[in-house]
Amino acid sequence: MATETRLMRKITVFLEMIKFSHTVFALPFALTGALLAANGLPSGRQVLWIILAMAGARTAAMGLNRLIDAEIDAKNPRTANRAIPAGLIGKGATLVFIVAATLLLLFAATMLNPLCLKLAPVAIFFLVLYSFCKRFTALAHVVLGICLAAAPMGAWVAIRGNIDTPALILGGVVLFWVAGFDILYALQDLEFDRAAGLHSIPVVLGVEGSLWAARLFHLVMLGLLLVLFVTMHLGVLFLVGILVASAMLLYEHLLLKGGNLDKLDAAFFNMNGYISIAILAFTAADLLVKWP
Repeated sequence: MATETRLMRKITVFLEMIKFSHTVFALPFALTGALLAANGLPSGRQVLWIILAMAGARTAAMGLNRLIDAEIDAKNPRTANRAIPAGLIGKGATLVFIVAATLLLLFAATMLNPLCLKLAPVAIFFLVLYSFCKRFTALAHVVLGICLAAAPMGAWVAIRGNIDTPALILGGVVLFWVAGFDILYALQDLEFDRAAGLHSIPVVLGVEGSLWAARLFHLVMLGLLLVLFVTMHLGVLFLVGILVASAMLLYEHLLLKGGNLDKLDAAFFNMNGYISIAILAFTAADLLVKWP
């Protein structure tokens, strides 16, 4: 019983460390990709393995990032209380969870189709690459976007067994969306990153330049959503979803107007979760609801 309690405690600490609840950012876009690929509802079996693949990939990625960045996190006042630097979980236990999550990803890919399994190592490569990027390039935000873009693209492959143009467009949507909000998130570490010799767009462009870069990235995201709307001949409800997402992005940027980071949590966590869910909801409605 005591061993089980310790294990559950470690699992709880690990899930909190990797912010497992933030899977809400990418999972709705994965399900959006599945809906579009199926032109309606995919099978329950496909949805199950897509969700498990997503959970495995994100868990492995975040665990790896926390493990690789443990020494940096310990020096940063904002992150010094994270589980590894705070001594709440050891590096060995973290590595075990990472390996288990990676095996879950690979098994789920195997259960979907051969192409998913062949592409899984590519996704893993970018997940590993991201954790090292800020040591040598300001484009870490873009690499993170590529990592999360794998969610809808992978879901498309899971349903159709190939990569079509709409999958690439939806991947681009996620890439620019994630890169944009990650630039905003990185603003809170601007001074630390400069002092530590780390790389980011805020370090290169400063606060105002970063705000404009994030705005540009999000404009590209919305443009790609419109391209997807035209390419797939989607209906009016999907277009309404784009308008809703546009309003949410505008509100997100207004919250941070002038570089005021007091409302960063609301802008980053709340609004971006709402955006991904809104896109999923309006895509589902567009595909499943009979519009007169």
